[in-house]
Amino acid sequence: TRLPKSFGSNLADFPLLYALLWGLLRGSRTQSVVSGVLGATHVEIEQHLEMGRKLLAAGQLAEALSHYHYAVEGDSKNYLTYYKRAAVFLAMGKSKSALPDLTRAIQLKPDFLAARLQRGNILLKQGNTQDAREDFETVVSLDLSPWDPESRELRADCYIRLGDPRKAIHDLTPTTQLRNDNRAAFLKLSILHYSLGEHQESLGHVRECLKLDQDDKDCLSHYKQVKKLSKQLDSAEEHIEEARYQEAIVKYESVMRREPNVPYYTNKANERICFCLVKNKMTAKAIDICSEAHQRDPRNINILRDRAEAFILNQDYEKAVEDYQEAREFDMENNEIREGLERAQKLLKLSRKRDYYKILGVNRSANKQEIIKAYRKLAQQWHPDNFREEAKKKEAEKRFIDIASAKEVLTDPEKRQKFDSGEDPLDPESQQGGGGGQGGQGRPFHFNPFESGGNYHFKFNH
Repeated sequence: TRLPKSFGSNLADFPLLYALLWGLLRGSRTQSVVSGVLGATHVEIEQHLEMGRKLLAAGQLAEALSHYHYAVEGDSKNYLTYYKRAAVFLAMGKSKSALPDLTRAIQLKPDFLAARLQRGNILLKQGNTQDAREDFETVVSLDLSPWDPESRELRADCYIRLGDPRKAIHDLTPTTQLRNDNRAAFLKLSILHYSLGEHQESLGHVRECLKLDQDDKDCLSHYKQVKKLSKQLDSAEEHIEEARYQEAIVKYESVMRREPNVPYYTNKANERICFCLVKNKMTAKAIDICSEAHQRDPRNINILRDRAEAFILNQDYEKAVEDYQEAREFDMENNEIREGLERAQKLLKLSRKRDYYKILGVNRSANKQEIIKAYRKLAQQWHPDNFREEAKKKEAEKRFIDIASAKEVLTDPEKRQKFDSGEDPLDPESQQGGGGGQGGQGRPFHFNPFESGGNYHFKFNH
């Protein structure tokens, strides 16, 4: 008999019709087939399940689905038949069709973890995050046998979906001993540690996988990836220890190119590049990179500390104080942060009195040659002999004293170090046991070259 065109060509869409035809082909009478569909024997259902399994393994999905249709119609109380049919739907890319079968399987067996995990995955892909979370949380809340690796693996998958990789690692770790050849668990553990930035632990697990099979493609590929990144990170830190900051920057930039989608590594690379730029006194770039790193990781006290130091180099002491205060809120016990804050506050207070770097118009990173060059230019410009009017000559004298003071402090390593620590080495009030001022008007100095009066003649020998 020819089928109507409206039936289409896919018999899998018509499970009852398929079952009738399948029974006829086997030589059964129509009546017995109908009764088989409505109440199939256990043997017939098992035959369909077995055929479905074989066809599924062979990739003949439509034919496999037809057999699972028959099994479901024959035994509507068996949660496994629904789950297996759902698996075929998923293999065919029909997740919407799989969803009712998974739900029915869960209704029949509420503690069926595999079905809950699969349903949670589908719901998550559909954007139904609330219902997906409920499925995942149900799985992780169930009491599992400590000796059941499959249950632990299922619960670990749920922890991963819930964004808790630490608990996933805790569940997966014992399964490497509960199965004889659990390369999949070793690989998953390696990937989880890798995502957390623990590249040494990641290497350890993937090496265990390769001990079981040195030719395992997935483990070998991941091993090469982790090994290369681990080498770059170790090399970058070695450069930092040797104060080769530019080379360290190059290595960390390479890390970001290699792993742009793993937040830990991009954040770590930005943090360390920020540190290196400050050490290299590349102030403007350091502030930019540190600010970007701070946006990505706002509670990272190392980034706040390094940006504060960049602000100090830029003579922006108020912002430096703000960054150190913010870092201190996150870690009240950190001595380095406390000392940095105290120093920044001293520098801010000092800058409101007299800033030798600003007087000479140089950066805090200026070397001795740059300081002397700036001093000579300003000393010649503000030499009192250049001015005839008494008021302007007096102003020039004051400026000239400041310029000479700045040169004295910034060309003497010990005095400069004191000033950089927030202490004015020429201010008696800043010294231990100090008291009383010199030079008047906040301009302490060892001598006043203009007190003797007369003409002023200076020779620049420096």
